[in-house]
Amino acid sequence: MSETPLRSGAAPELVEAGFAVEVGDAPLLHEGLNLADLAHVLVLSEQGVCPRPAARALCGQLLAIHACPAEEFPYEPAYGESYNARERYVAEQLGAMAGWLHAGRPRREAVRIALRLRLRRDVVELVTACADLVAALADQGERHAETPFADQTYLQQAQPSTFGHYLLSFAYPVARDARRLADALTWVNASPGGAGCVNGSRLVADRQRLADLLGFEGVIRHTRDAMWQVDGLLDLVSSAASLVTTESTLAEDLEIYASQEFDFVELADHHTRGSILMPQKRNPYALSVLRGHAGILIGKTTELFSLMKSPSARSDNLIFAYGEVPRALQAARRATRLLGGVIADLTVNAARLRAALEAGFSQATDLAEHIMEHAGVDYRSAYLVAGEAVQRAAATGLAGVDLSAELIDEVARQQLGHPVGLSDAQLDRLLDPAAVVASRTGAGGAAPAEVGRMAGECRELAAGLRSEVGQRNRQFDAAEQELLATAQALAATSDATAPLDPPGRPDRTERSSPEDTTPGTAG
Repeated sequence: MSETPLRSGAAPELVEAGFAVEVGDAPLLHEGLNLADLAHVLVLSEQGVCPRPAARALCGQLLAIHACPAEEFPYEPAYGESYNARERYVAEQLGAMAGWLHAGRPRREAVRIALRLRLRRDVVELVTACADLVAALADQGERHAETPFADQTYLQQAQPSTFGHYLLSFAYPVARDARRLADALTWVNASPGGAGCVNGSRLVADRQRLADLLGFEGVIRHTRDAMWQVDGLLDLVSSAASLVTTESTLAEDLEIYASQEFDFVELADHHTRGSILMPQKRNPYALSVLRGHAGILIGKTTELFSLMKSPSARSDNLIFAYGEVPRALQAARRATRLLGGVIADLTVNAARLRAALEAGFSQATDLAEHIMEHAGVDYRSAYLVAGEAVQRAAATGLAGVDLSAELIDEVARQQLGHPVGLSDAQLDRLLDPAAVVASRTGAGGAAPAEVGRMAGECRELAAGLRSEVGQRNRQFDAAEQELLATAQALAATSDATAPLDPPGRPDRTERSSPEDTTPGTAG
């Protein structure tokens, strides 16, 4: 097999199936590629590798590209993937000086850097959306800390609770996934720069300088690992899928609770969609969208795990990850923001919740426990007495609040051989759903004061997450501004080649033919 540079252009089928896929993701990486190229040129200049005139000219041209929106830059699959398209454009403007961009760096290094620069912003935005959702759940949870609710398992009444306690059960897992994503910034914000091909680069000896210019916290130690690690990408997408799966669970509940049959909650008009045919229908469209995003993210997670199962040092996995990972985080952010809006604007039908609670038998567990304590029998025996009493009451159209001492004693004589001896006055207090809820004062319980305490805790979690990633984002801004200022200072020196206007997509007749390029030769 020849190891010389390619002499012909790529086959049309390769352009369509390969380069076009990568170029399609160019808008996601455009800004990061600009910054990666500028930092590389600055380091080469500082270390005496790239001649100062070439460095000045390159900085000027790269700054012009940076000013050009990605959709206006001439990324053309016929000339290779994104890196090759950029290389070709710079060569058209600067000639041989463009070749200094290759010194000590394969194309994969530039794209790996660009991906991390993109992902760190995506993670910050997603964690911020999570914090907003946690805060919305905390606000509604506190607002409904005393709103009665028969909490359910398997869509059947379980125990008396409050709607606020129910909502907060979703705030904590959202906060945990946000925490995982915030922690993942440590992996994202490490620099693969200066890794060379696999064994490092003698031309970019100061890897930390390159990391500092780009605002990375440090370098990835092992140079081969720096080029090919994928575990952090899997962590990111898995955490995003976990997050949106939790959101989908709440969305499915709310879709049921918003139905006419339940009528527990009502979505704001702007989160619904009317039926075109049936005038009476008001579809909870936002909840369907949320569930769909969860399915897509679960699929993307499986897709990425499948892609990453390859021999080491191969490109097939990361070629697709460049677009799929940012898109997964964007989808998670959109879903999270949507659910935050749904929760903030949700109307809770407290009267309907109370009526449903009082019509059922969610007090049965408390009844069994009191029979156990009052009659001095084991819980299983007390459970059988309470269960039989509930069945008899339900058969005659009674509810939990209607259970009488006479009925309990009648069942107890049959089950235990003796009456329990509870009075109707005792049962009235025992079977009051509000009294049941008020008794749950332990950590995490449904007592209103405890729900209020947890709501405050969730707000603190949200504020802490928002502050943490906000600080990170300001650091990213500062590093990028300093990098651009340094490059501008170099480009502005007197012997710099003046940069052209920001590039636009030229007329195709003015472009060289595909046969004149050699995509794939940049390493």
